[in-house]
Amino acid sequence: MGYEMRGLHWEDFEPERVFYSASRTVTEADVVSFAGLSGDFNPLHTNQTFAEATPIRERIAHGMLSMAIATGLANQMGIFEGTTIALLQQTIKYVGMVRFGDTIRIEMTVRDRKESRKPTRGVVTFGVAILNQKDEPVVDSEWILIMARRPQDSAAAE
Repeated sequence: MGYEMRGLHWEDFEPERVFYSASRTVTEADVVSFAGLSGDFNPLHTNQTFAEATPIRERIAHGMLSMAIATGLANQMGIFEGTTIALLQQTIKYVGMVRFGDTIRIEMTVRDRKESRKPTRGVVTFGVAILNQKDEPVVDSEWILIMARRPQDSAAAE
């Protein structure tokens, strides 16, 4: 037998269920790579001399880099592998900052689960918090996804 996808189905996402990711340290190399990839060379992220003159007094990671890492951490959990149909929406509120060397992780809480018009899929809403190594929130977000429903056994349905 070949590899089986680990993804959970719409039915598995009970409201209030919480999923916890592994953690990852954000490095200067991550920030430099993200600046190059995105074209966002804001000096708050890339210029130490400039950053030292700000109230923060140091460079910080891009907020969108934190979100990109969060999506990676979510996918590493395996719960979306092979069962995600679409990401419909992400609402993002930045509530803190990620400094170079911070270690971040995510907590995903199922907020809502709704059936769709198509019997093969449903909509799941997650509250997703990005937390640093001190368990302080740095991003509060909501993700809405279309997830595959568990295949129905056609013989059992007859």
